[in-house]
Amino acid sequence: MLQKAEKYSVIEMCPIRNVVARFGNKWSLIVILILSENEVVRFNELCRIIPDVSSKVLSGTLKALEADGLVIRKVYPVVPPKVEYSLTEMGTSLVPFIVQLTEWAQANMNSILKHREQYTG
Repeated sequence: MLQKAEKYSVIEMCPIRNVVARFGNKWSLIVILILSENEVVRFNELCRIIPDVSSKVLSGTLKALEADGLVIRKVYPVVPPKVEYSLTEMGTSLVPFIVQLTEWAQANMNSILKHREQYTG
């Protein structure tokens, strides 16, 4: 039993806590899907596509995805600055799993909402 507890106790060693939690927030998944659909997207374009995310949160999300090797950030030396984002090969390999999760969520959303209503009602 101790081994099982140790398996999930150290964040550096636990893939779920270390990796999945990092891109599992609501904005990271959306950004990855948008980049997969558009290949290369500028920051302001992402802001327009996802109007309910603040620039600060979007910037932090992109930095985290870049730090994990899922997104490439390309800066052009022009005025005003031009910055483009795209998925890395590893980021692209994640897309089919996100699509599956999205399809599952769409197929089960009504049932989940019904259960939530019963639970709180």
